Amino acid sequence: MRQVLIAVDAHSPARTRSAVEQAVRIWRDEFVGIRLVRVQPRLSGHVAMFFGTRELQKMQLEEGTEELKFAQGLLDAAGVPYTSTVLIGRSAETIAQAAREFGCDRILFGEEGPSLAGRMFGSLAEQVRHLLGPGNAYQVIGS
Repeated sequence: MRQVLIAVDAHSPARTRSAVEQAVRIWRDEFVGIRLVRVQPRLSGHVAMFFGTRELQKMQLEEGTEELKFAQGLLDAAGVPYTSTVLIGRSAETIAQAAREFGCDRILFGEEGPSLAGRMFGSLAEQVRHLLGPGNAYQVIGS
């Protein structure tokens, strides 16, 4: 079964809504699995030194799980089945690795206007495209 990965942006509900709407359209046209992914950033050593490794990981996973609820609610309302995953790491690298590991041939980011960081460093979608390399194995959709 083909898989679609939705990169959930907890800081932009509009972008997440856009990605979920695209996934629902794809799901209605094709038989695909939907995978929601929220990447939690690694915390700096200064913050991490106040917590045990397990406690820190538990807090990050709980926060990521909470941040997935908006997208889960949209998919539940549309009657679309999905799987959710919280990962910890650098966003672009972790999303690219997740797409490979989960066998996702499409990665949806949703649409959002240009940002200063995106103009300077490239959008997250552009970074993932670059990491996945040339070829047609992966389709990265969104900005």
